[in-house]
Amino acid sequence: MVKILERHGFIRNMMDVKVLILCVMSRVLYPVDEQKIYELCYQDECLSYFDVCEAVPQLEKSGHLQQVENHKYCITEKGKEDCALTEDSLAYPVMQRAIAAVERFNREIRRQQMIHTEILPRSDGDYSVIMGLDGEFGNLMTLELMAPNQQQARKLAATFYGKAESLFKTVMTELLEEAEGKNNLHDGEKSQDTI
Repeated sequence: MVKILERHGFIRNMMDVKVLILCVMSRVLYPVDEQKIYELCYQDECLSYFDVCEAVPQLEKSGHLQQVENHKYCITEKGKEDCALTEDSLAYPVMQRAIAAVERFNREIRRQQMIHTEILPRSDGDYSVIMGLDGEFGNLMTLELMAPNQQQARKLAATFYGKAESLFKTVMTELLEEAEGKNNLHDGEKSQDTI
């Protein structure tokens, strides 16, 4: 029996909720909990958190979702297959907004995995802040700075998290421009020697 939601919008019944959840879960690259499923699915005012809390256990019981760790879920092969057959029934604007939300989430998680910081106390009472930026094939940059106290160490780590890519780009640009400037200077000197 399909439960009818007494609201106006694109999400009209529990089947729409389940299809939307499968649409989102088929694109999420990492296990997510019910709260995150709700946040990614909330693309229509007709969807409530309670709808998601009702639908997720049903989708798990039917074999469309699987609980993997710490109350987090991922989609099963059955869920992917059924999603491919049913997601066209979703209203286009809702589906597009949900897909965009998932893409933003995937990018943010990928970014979180590439940036790491560590704060280590030193024997003289100050702190080392070790900050790293990884790329697809390994570490791109590791930077260690000294901070006089733990509060400043935390600020350095937090700021690095927000600016890691731009800091890496600035360092690379500065070093490469410096190297290219020296090469051009040496090339000019060689040219004058040959004249």
